[in-house]
Amino acid sequence: MKAVELKNGVHWVGAIDWAVRDFHGYATPRGTTYNNYLVMDDEITLVDTVKYDFSDITIKNIKSVVDPSRIRNVVINHIENDHATSLDKIMELAPGATIYISEKGRTGLGRFFDTSRWTLKVVKTGDTLSIGKRTLLFVETPMVHWPDSMMTYIKEEKILLSQDGFGQHIASAVRFDDEFVTCESLSELEDAVVDYYANILMPFGQLIKAKAAEIEKLGLEIEMIAPDHGIIWRADPGKVLRMYREMANGKAALSVPIIYDTMWQSTEKMSLPIMQGIKDEGVECKVIKLRASPMSIAIKEFWKSRGCLVGTPTLNNIMYPTVAEFLTHLRGLRPKNRVMGAFGSFGWGGGAVKEAYEEFKRMGLETFEPGLQILFRPSLEDETTCYDFGRAFAKKVKEYHARF
Repeated sequence: MKAVELKNGVHWVGAIDWAVRDFHGYATPRGTTYNNYLVMDDEITLVDTVKYDFSDITIKNIKSVVDPSRIRNVVINHIENDHATSLDKIMELAPGATIYISEKGRTGLGRFFDTSRWTLKVVKTGDTLSIGKRTLLFVETPMVHWPDSMMTYIKEEKILLSQDGFGQHIASAVRFDDEFVTCESLSELEDAVVDYYANILMPFGQLIKAKAAEIEKLGLEIEMIAPDHGIIWRADPGKVLRMYREMANGKAALSVPIIYDTMWQSTEKMSLPIMQGIKDEGVECKVIKLRASPMSIAIKEFWKSRGCLVGTPTLNNIMYPTVAEFLTHLRGLRPKNRVMGAFGSFGWGGGAVKEAYEEFKRMGLETFEPGLQILFRPSLEDETTCYDFGRAFAKKVKEYHARF
């Protein structure tokens, strides 16, 4: 890809990673982009860099617009490896540039580079930088999703360079939402937004709501949102703002994923009549086998739904390893306002279902009890019990969902 002008001398100069399929722990079947932005003005300014592997690409894109030695300012919104590890390459080409960064960003950057050779200026929310015809406004966004995170707003162009907020892991030959919707689909873009939020930003809903209120208080007019990953929002930036507001408030569908794994197919056999019971109660249901699905898919489907059933056989008196991994991952994301239940087969003393409920309570989630355990392979009579369990769980989910 070559540089793409967003508007009035503001250029995307990033890179597309078509091949990446794992991004700090979750699957990225669509690939991703590393977006950074070049602002042409009296003081030429680069906002963010890219993952080190793609440094040559961003440098080539910058050179297609301007000689990099003319860059006077480099803004680092976020020091994570996929955004900041090309900084030394950029600074070699623009040794006189000043780096603008948050206080925690400055501290963290020193763990990656020898920053003593560079000029760094720490900024905080409300600080501005005049670069000629344009003014940059800095907004700290700590823990969205690292402590150093911030966003940069170009006042005159009404563009919010939003770092990891409002992004998606999508590799595409097009850069803007209206282009993507035309060549792909709106539903795919929306799904990518939910996937990104669920797997990265779920723990920070309250912080996101507070930061949205702060941005509103600053009175920022936003005509374009340009994140550091994925598609740039120019046709309808309000859409992703609305989606984030809803997700931060815990919006969920009246649906239930059954997320399970199985050893000798007994737990799997239980899942089918349970699913039918849920559907017959009028609640949508998906069945996801953990060893056959990326963890991120399970997390996303959990996040989208008001209730979730976890199926686990008992192995060595505890949960099956893949199920334990899923719940550990989920606990780190600190979910709220969901109903949980568990079922599974066992051969001797059991224990997995009990342990699953202990995890649900540790997360502070609503539970549907008791769980359901079947000895060895379920009989026809047991399948009826499973069906009834599914219907009863769906009723509980409907009652809980009505509170929101």
